Amino acid sequence: MYKATVNLLIACSFLWMTACSSTDKVTAEVTPTDYVNPFIGASTSVGAAGVYHGLGKTFPGATTPYGMVQLSPNTITGGDNGSGYSTEHKTIEGFAFTHMSGIGWFGDLGNFLVMPTTGELWKVAGKEGNDSIKGYRSIYDKASEAASAGYYTVELSDYKIKVEASATPRCGILRFVYPANEQSRIQIDLARRIGGTSTSQYIKVVDDYTIQGWMKCTPEGGGWGNGDGNARYTIYYYAQFNKPLIDYGFWSADIPDNWVRKRDEVVSIPYLARVSEAPIIKGVKELEGKHLGFYTEFPTKEGEEVVMKVGISFVDMEGAANNFKQEIASKNFDQVKKEANDLWNKELSRVQVAGGTTDEKTIFYTALYHTMIDPRIYTDVDGRYIGGDYKIHTSDDTFTKRTIFSGWDVFRSQFPLQTIVNPSLVSDELNSLITMAEQSGREYYERWEFMNSYSGCMLGNPALSVLADAYIKGIRTYDIEKAYQYAINTSHRFGNDSLGYTPGPVSISHTLEYAYTDWCISQLAKALGKEDDAKNYAEKGQVYHNIFDAEKGWFRPRNADGTWQAWPENARLKEGYGCIEANPYQQGWFVPHDVPGMVELMGGKEKVIADLLDFFNKTPSNMLWNEYYNHANEPVHFVPFLFNQLAVPWYTQKWTRYTCEKAYANKVEGIVGNEDVGQMSAWYVLTASGIHPSCPGNTRMEITSPIFDKVEFRLDPTYHSGKTFVVIAHDNSADNIYIQRALLNGKEYNKCYLDFANIVAGGVLELYMGDTPNEKWGI
Repeated sequence: MYKATVNLLIACSFLWMTACSSTDKVTAEVTPTDYVNPFIGASTSVGAAGVYHGLGKTFPGATTPYGMVQLSPNTITGGDNGSGYSTEHKTIEGFAFTHMSGIGWFGDLGNFLVMPTTGELWKVAGKEGNDSIKGYRSIYDKASEAASAGYYTVELSDYKIKVEASATPRCGILRFVYPANEQSRIQIDLARRIGGTSTSQYIKVVDDYTIQGWMKCTPEGGGWGNGDGNARYTIYYYAQFNKPLIDYGFWSADIPDNWVRKRDEVVSIPYLARVSEAPIIKGVKELEGKHLGFYTEFPTKEGEEVVMKVGISFVDMEGAANNFKQEIASKNFDQVKKEANDLWNKELSRVQVAGGTTDEKTIFYTALYHTMIDPRIYTDVDGRYIGGDYKIHTSDDTFTKRTIFSGWDVFRSQFPLQTIVNPSLVSDELNSLITMAEQSGREYYERWEFMNSYSGCMLGNPALSVLADAYIKGIRTYDIEKAYQYAINTSHRFGNDSLGYTPGPVSISHTLEYAYTDWCISQLAKALGKEDDAKNYAEKGQVYHNIFDAEKGWFRPRNADGTWQAWPENARLKEGYGCIEANPYQQGWFVPHDVPGMVELMGGKEKVIADLLDFFNKTPSNMLWNEYYNHANEPVHFVPFLFNQLAVPWYTQKWTRYTCEKAYANKVEGIVGNEDVGQMSAWYVLTASGIHPSCPGNTRMEITSPIFDKVEFRLDPTYHSGKTFVVIAHDNSADNIYIQRALLNGKEYNKCYLDFANIVAGGVLELYMGDTPNEKWGI
C-alpha cells in the first residue's frame, strides 16, 4: 500500500486526502464529491434483504447538505417504499421534489411529481408490470442513469427524453432534452405523495411562464406510517418554465368522500381508473380540488432543452416565491449544478481521509454524504417556519428550524458524529425540539419527529440522550432550564416510573431504553448542580435490574402484576420476544451507562466475554438480518465496543474492521439494513476513523482500528478550542488490523479510549498497527 510521510500529507493539503492504494490515481483535482455514489443504498427490495426490512432505502436524486429539496426519480408510490425509488424497478413515474432517506416505516413526501412526456396524455402513472391500466410512467435506460452529489440524470426510453436534475437548498431545477415532436409536454401530478396522496391541492397560472399553489397532506391521505404517523403539512410551490404556457390544461378527479385514500388504495385499479377518467379542463387559470393535475404542451425540435425551476416552502405561497427569487431565479442549470457540488465539497471536507482503496473512500464519503441529508432545514430564506402549533413563526437568528429527527436511530452515532464535525447542527436540532415542545403545548419531546408531528414511531426517549450528550460536550446554545424541564416531563410521561420497569410485549426494549435515558437526565442534572435530581435519576437508571431473571441468566419481559412472561424455546434468539425489531440476545446488551453492573448480573467478565464472542462468531458473513450481531438494525450498534470496556480491546478492533468490510460496500445493496436517516452511515464514518462512542451522555470515545491511514476532523472554532483532530494509522493494511501501541500528541498512550475533550482540543492520535493482537495495549 502506498505510504506517504506525515509532512508530505500536510504539505499537499487535498492531495494527501487522495493518497491511497496503488490502484488509485493521485491527483490534486480529486475532491470529496468525486467519491460520492448516491446509488449506495438505493434499494427498498425486501427480497434482496431477505427480511421485512430493506437495504438502504436511500434516494439517488439531487439535493444539497440538509436541504429542503430532494429532487429524485420515483419508481413507485405505494407499499413499503419510503424513498419512492428502488433500483430493481424498470420504470420511472416522475421526478418529485421532496424525499425521505433510509426510513423503515411507510414513507411520506414525494410531492410535486413532474414528468416529461410526448404523444398521448395520460393522467395516471399506471402500474409497472400491469397492462390493465395505461399510464405515463416510462421504461428508463439503466445505462444512462448517473448521479453525483447534487446531480442526477437519466434517459426515459419510452419518450426518448433526457432528464437532468439539480437543486439549491429550497429549490429544484429540471432540464429536459426532447426529441422532435409536435406534442411534447411537462405534466405534474399535484396529488401524488409517497405512501398515499395529498388530500387537497390548489394551482394558479400566474403569468405566461409561472404557476404557483399548494398541496395539503394529512393523515387521511396516508403518508408517514400510512397515516398513523400523524403527518400534517402543506407544501407550497412556485414553478417557472422557460417555454411559455400557451397550450395548457388541468384535470380534477372526483374522488368520493367515503373512499380511503392511503398507500394501498391510491394505487389500486379502481382508484387509478377514477383518476384516468377525470375530464380535461381548459380556459381557466386556477383550480382547487381533491386530485389535481396540470400539463403544458408544446412542439419541440430534436435536442431542444426545456428547463423548469421550482421553489418550495412549508410556510406559504409567498415563501415559495421568495425562496425561488432568492436562490434560483437568475441561475441556469449548470450554475445550480456547480454550486450544489461546491456546497457538498465544503461540507464533506469537514472530514478528510488518506489511504484505503478507492472503494473504501467511496463508501466513506457516501456515508458522510448520507449523514448530511437530515435533519433538514424547515425554515424559509426569510427565517419563517411552521412551528409545533402549526402556525408561522420567525427565527430570531439563534437557530435554523429543522425537521426529520429519527431519534431511536440517530442518538447512537449520527448525533455524536455531529458533536465533533457540526455542533451547530446539534444546537439547531435541540432548539427545534425544544420550541416544538413549547409551541405545541405538549412540553415533552417527540421520539421521532416529522414535520412537527408527534408520530410516536419506535420507543425510548432519544431526545434526552442527544440533549445530555450535547450539554456535557459544551454545546449549550439553547434554553437549558426549559430543555431540562421538558426532559423531566418526557421521562414522567414515558418511562419506568410506575413499576420500576415497563410491562407489555416489548418490556425488555422499553425498560432498558428508558433506564438509559433516565441516566442521561442524571448526567444533565449533575452538570447543572441539581444534586437531588442527579441521585434520583441515577437510581432510575438502575431499574434494568428489575427485568433480569437470574434463573434464566438474561433479561426477560415482565407483566404488570410482576410475573414473568412465559419463556419460549430459544428465548434469547426469538425476535419480538420482549423486544422491538430485535431479540433478547441483541437488545440485552443495551446497558451502555452501566457496563460493570450489567456484567455482574450476567455472571462476570469471563462469562460475558465468552458470550459476546459466541454472539459475533455465529454472525453470518454477509451480515444481513440475523439472530446474532445484527448490524442491519440499531440495537446492537454499541456492542462491538463492549470489548474495550471488558479489557479485551483487540476484539473491538477485530469486529469493527470486520463489520466495516462486510456490512458496507460500493454498490446499490451496499448497506445491510435501512440507512435510518444517517445512523448506519454515521456508524461507519466514526468507526472507519478509529473512534466511536459507547454511551452518548458521557465523554468517553472508544478507540478502534481505523480503515484509513489518516483521518482529519475539522473542528468548529465557535464550539471547540482546537483546529483539527487527526488519527494516523502507521503500517495500516487489510491484515494489520490490531493496534500495537499509540501516541497522543507525541506521548505514549495506553488507553483504548479518549475523552471527548482530547478530540475537540485538537491534536494527533497515532496508532501503530500489526497483524496480531497486542494483549498488553489498552488494558
